[in-house]
Amino acid sequence: MARRKYIVGNWKMNGTKDALGEARAIFEAALNRQGVDVALCPPFTLIGPMVAEISDAVVGAQDCHAAASGAFTGSVSAAMLSDAGAAVTIVGHSERREAFGEADSDVKAKAGAALGAGLGVILCVGEPRDVRESGGAVAHVLAQVAGSLPDDFDPARLAIAYEPIWAIGTGLVPTVADVAEMHGAIRGALAERIGAGAGQLRILYGGSVTGENAAELLSAGDVDGALVGGASLTAAKFVPIIEAAAAL
Repeated sequence: MARRKYIVGNWKMNGTKDALGEARAIFEAALNRQGVDVALCPPFTLIGPMVAEISDAVVGAQDCHAAASGAFTGSVSAAMLSDAGAAVTIVGHSERREAFGEADSDVKAKAGAALGAGLGVILCVGEPRDVRESGGAVAHVLAQVAGSLPDDFDPARLAIAYEPIWAIGTGLVPTVADVAEMHGAIRGALAERIGAGAGQLRILYGGSVTGENAAELLSAGDVDGALVGGASLTAAKFVPIIEAAAAL
């Protein structure tokens, strides 16, 4: 089954309104690239302004709370994200899992809440370096997938992002064979769980993706796009990744 490539930029805790010009340049470039879906996930404060000021912008969030409302100071619900104009949210990023202690059950609850509010979901999984070096990477990631997926979901509205933790922002990149092996294992596990719907679900790779290595990584088996961190902050670095996806 042919799946459109999906290139997502995660701005993390970067960006003020001064950065909207970069976002505009990115989305303008994306309009000219056929067969590629492009989204940017800026900080919460930029979701509304980005949607309001940039035509055809597909804007997402970096996280949401599992509850619809309540006494959760500093948190943002999925309904609030939708109200601000977000179309999708990331959940379970390794920085949330590690720095904030989020377990698979937390990620599962957030993903379910986001889907229930009408958002698309990008669900992140990935292994630390010691697990990779011990040979347990595939088992570790498949356990995360099993524990983090909602019980019921539309595979067309959910993507999984495989991000080896040791490759995020380090410049280190697994081999293309390693990426293909992991993505194939994830696809196989999804097929066992949801059957033919696994062919609709897109699996993204994330971890030091650049314009220089994007074509090789995106051509690996079962790689349907990329979740990009630092290189998504500027059009000069992000557009070449979009172009690499469009050329496949």
